[in-house]
Amino acid sequence: MYYFRLLSTSEKEYFNKFVLQAPKNHILQTWEWGEVKGKGAWVPYRFIVENEAQQPVAGISILARRIPVLGKLIFYAPRGPVGDLHNQEVMDFLFAEVKKFAQAKGAIFLKIDPDVSLEDTALQEYLASRGFVPAGKDSGFEGIQPKFVFRLDITPDLATLLANFHSKTRYNVRLARRKGVVIKDNCGKEDLPIFYEILQETTERDKFLVRPYRYFEEMWDCLVPSGYLKLFLAYYQEKPIAGTLAYLFGDTAWYIYGASSNEHRNVMPNYLLQWTMIKWAQENNCKVYDFRGVSGDLSKDNPLYGLYRFKKGFNGTFTEFVGEYDLVFSPFYYRLWTSLEPFYQKNIRRLINFKKALWGEQGGA
Repeated sequence: MYYFRLLSTSEKEYFNKFVLQAPKNHILQTWEWGEVKGKGAWVPYRFIVENEAQQPVAGISILARRIPVLGKLIFYAPRGPVGDLHNQEVMDFLFAEVKKFAQAKGAIFLKIDPDVSLEDTALQEYLASRGFVPAGKDSGFEGIQPKFVFRLDITPDLATLLANFHSKTRYNVRLARRKGVVIKDNCGKEDLPIFYEILQETTERDKFLVRPYRYFEEMWDCLVPSGYLKLFLAYYQEKPIAGTLAYLFGDTAWYIYGASSNEHRNVMPNYLLQWTMIKWAQENNCKVYDFRGVSGDLSKDNPLYGLYRFKKGFNGTFTEFVGEYDLVFSPFYYRLWTSLEPFYQKNIRRLINFKKALWGEQGGA
């Protein structure tokens, strides 16, 4: 017998401890990430499944948001749920209880995008057998979370990791050092405006949208005290020219946001930043360094090919996730919901920005 319950604020550490130790854990399922999203239009709910011995066996952090026009709620569990996703008995119980909660709240559907490789056909078959509907896109950047990433196994020693980089990547790491690029890895909140200024410069150059500065402050306030977020800045001739934000949770570190100035790009600060973050992740007992999203279109004429080539140079494993799945609670309203997207499909950038604005995807620059 299992028990499903909504957790209170006083149980934050209990929830996080389970998420940390559970299979398929992820920073986006932590209590703190719910707090970040709760600063905006989302309302976080954290649930735990316990066995008869009152031991947690599964958990899920759900974000709820009321959508325009329809006036109904949508549920999203970023990179959730956590636990043994192949324990069908536990997962059946969890999703059945989520359905009861959703119906009580008037939610249309639950969206999940678990941290599971596409190679896991058993999970895909299970989700399909339980009524989940594939809901993601194929090219990688139209989804809420990236469907394609590079992940690097950082359990080898640093010398081996560096030797395994592409020769050009290895050269650029060393070039940045020779040119005098210095990485500041003890940044405080007072350094956040510096990073954001460079990020704005990056967005203007590369023509993508970025969240307001307030959002980055909220991320800092919610995640840094728990050690889940870190800022790195690259300086050249005592001037900041690049920066990155990274997540750290459990045995994984994620490269989330990157920014670079239009000046002094020839000294290759981004390569040294990545190398510094890899070393930092290893020092914090991480086994995996996640470079986050790349496009699923690997052709050289793709405008995003440069991003793919940059990340590929660090010799990570190209990984495709199972993508997004929706568990529908209200078929009528779900059809209305899905009918909204075609209005945005004529302009892919508009579609991407619409979905990111709605769901709050945390992409890197």
